[in-house]
Amino acid sequence: MIILVDMDDTIEQLLRAWVNRVNKKYGRQVTVDEVTDWNVAAPYPGLTRKQVYDVISEKGFWKTVEPMPGAAEALKHFMDAGHEVYIVTATNREHLQEKMDEVLFRYFPFLTWDQVIVTTRKQLIRGDVLIDDGIHNLEGGNYRKILFTAPHNRYYDAAAHDMIRVNSWEEIVPVIDAMGI
Repeated sequence: MIILVDMDDTIEQLLRAWVNRVNKKYGRQVTVDEVTDWNVAAPYPGLTRKQVYDVISEKGFWKTVEPMPGAAEALKHFMDAGHEVYIVTATNREHLQEKMDEVLFRYFPFLTWDQVIVTTRKQLIRGDVLIDDGIHNLEGGNYRKILFTAPHNRYYDAAAHDMIRVNSWEEIVPVIDAMGI
């Protein structure tokens, strides 16, 4: 099986690191659950979008991003079972090298650049399944769709859109194993 996997807030906790950094820098106390859509700046009244978004470009930011619990073990399990695993990310060019070095290859050392696809149009990528927290990446794709729960998608009716909702990597493994493609 070809398993396509999103990176941000699917195998790693970008939003948590981002909110923590903005809170620390600007003396705020916003929680991850308060970020209910793609606009991370929305729960920060008084801060500009630029102030909120610029923190991910600060030196050392990507070192603060931690993996999702169980993600590394799950991806390794899939690879050991003979599946092809590809990370499909919409990462900005300016962050790509640091993000890959400080997050992907640090916590997932069994992955290589040959398994990284950078695109904002995930529907163009061929695979059997896509695991992603972004509804817009799952809709319209020609693959089975696994929606990883995040604050911004928690009220979305995944089942009505032919998606399987999961809340953790512990839930994903049996779903993929049962597909038997």
